[in-house]
Amino acid sequence: MRMLLQRVSSASVRVEGKIVGEIEHGLLILVGLGQGDQEEIGQALLQKAMQLRIFEDEAGKMNRSLLEVGGGLLLVSQFTLYADCRKGRRPSFGEAMPPEEARVLFSRLVEIARQIEGVRIEAGIFGADMKVSLCNDGPVTIWLENEPPRP
Repeated sequence: MRMLLQRVSSASVRVEGKIVGEIEHGLLILVGLGQGDQEEIGQALLQKAMQLRIFEDEAGKMNRSLLEVGGGLLLVSQFTLYADCRKGRRPSFGEAMPPEEARVLFSRLVEIARQIEGVRIEAGIFGADMKVSLCNDGPVTIWLENEPPRP
């Protein structure tokens, strides 16, 4: 599983011209699901993301978590985080989780996130043609990854 975290002052997702998810100050997380990923991996990465001290305190130091600042969280599925560009000019997505499995797991991750108190949770629509807008704050962009063991 791969998550690309972006600290934002605002972010939104539009589908067919309509806003389906929108936050102000908080985190936009692009979520890539790979072959063999499981709910436990996603839960651990979500917890890590929520607890990362990447928001500024009174002294301007990155010393507060999303939970401490009460920011929003916008989750967006993005299978292209599994693009393999090592050969040729066309990315391969063979390591990405099949769409139907990924739809179920992404929905479950959104449900898990919504159980966290003190954070407004929004999400894009899995598989939709989404237009994501954001104002990256900092900019602060962080990559989280927890690959399952390879056979």
